[in-house]
Amino acid sequence: MHPGTIDVAALMDPPTRTTASMRVALVTETWRPEINGVAMTLGRLVDGLRQRHHCVTVVRPRQDGDVGADAHGDITLPSLPVPRYVGMRFGLPARLGLLVRWRRTPPDLVHIATEGPLGLSALSAARELGIAVTSGFHTNFHDYTRHYGLGLLYGSVARYLRWFHNRTRATLVPTAVQARDLGRLGFRNVHTLSRGVDAELYRPSKRSQRLRDSWGIGPDALVCLLVGRVAAEKNIPLALQAFRAIRAVRPDVVMVVVGDGPERARLAAGNPDIRFTGALDPESLAEHYASGDLFLYPSLSETYGNVALEAMASGLAVVAFDYAAPAMHIEHRVSGMLAPFDDADEFIRMSVEAACDLAWIRRMGAQACVRASGQSWSSIIDQFEAILTSARERVCS
Repeated sequence: MHPGTIDVAALMDPPTRTTASMRVALVTETWRPEINGVAMTLGRLVDGLRQRHHCVTVVRPRQDGDVGADAHGDITLPSLPVPRYVGMRFGLPARLGLLVRWRRTPPDLVHIATEGPLGLSALSAARELGIAVTSGFHTNFHDYTRHYGLGLLYGSVARYLRWFHNRTRATLVPTAVQARDLGRLGFRNVHTLSRGVDAELYRPSKRSQRLRDSWGIGPDALVCLLVGRVAAEKNIPLALQAFRAIRAVRPDVVMVVVGDGPERARLAAGNPDIRFTGALDPESLAEHYASGDLFLYPSLSETYGNVALEAMASGLAVVAFDYAAPAMHIEHRVSGMLAPFDDADEFIRMSVEAACDLAWIRRMGAQACVRASGQSWSSIIDQFEAILTSARERVCS
């Protein structure tokens, strides 16, 4: 099939309705097995709603190996690859196909997780049919323009995002600070929905000396770890600067970067002394987290930062900027270190200070684990379910 055509046949056969109390269509440009915080978060939310007997249909771009729909009746639509991001795709406009499907069997509510062409199609179709719509604000795309030399587009992107989200009944963001910031930009009906962590997967007991041996490092040496998309907006060069400053005072340190992205090849070529693992499966990722000691998290572009919470649950002390998930969950100098936002010198200084005392790092890591392990997904899904139910009832009343 040509990538620009709509597979109407796939859209015409929705799943048989069960006894679920709500039929939800969740529209997203990213989904499992793609490895990123948005796909992980959405997977958790969808799984949680399905376990509570809601009928959730995921509408998403087609990935390699997809054939129309899966056991849940999820809908896969034509897509194109995201430039420079191997394995990631974005959806094409699909308004007509969604109108056909939703006229036949309308969902009670449409939740749109991404603002691309597929999300815009879903917004238009749902509003035409009078279906309640909510949205998630997962990525600061307006800020990304500054990281890719497109600063002149900042205002245009911000205006589009505001227009998009203000046409939905609720916009969900992960922190109260972001809700405040979006409110100042003119976003309406913004609600906070935090994130959880899988404390069964990410835990200190996954620590592996075998893995550390493969890095050439003993039990009392220091491993600095960074996990995330290896891309310009993640500010990874600052973590590498911090590592080199640490190595100047303790030569036994090793740096491991887990993840893939458009900057990986360039950074790996320029830093042959740093281990770049690429993307890992969940079990391997959990083992890498727990086998580290100090998590360097220099990103300045997060809406939340799931990896910080995963590192904490794995028993790592985290050095990060004082915003998003680190600001919510780290007690400074007790369960990690918080540098003033965008203060690179202080980030490096704090990294070096922590690295000089391995016993302190481990005490902070133990406290971090206690704090993160209390962030269960169950309570987050409770909130998500309540927000969706409220939005649906406002249409029905």
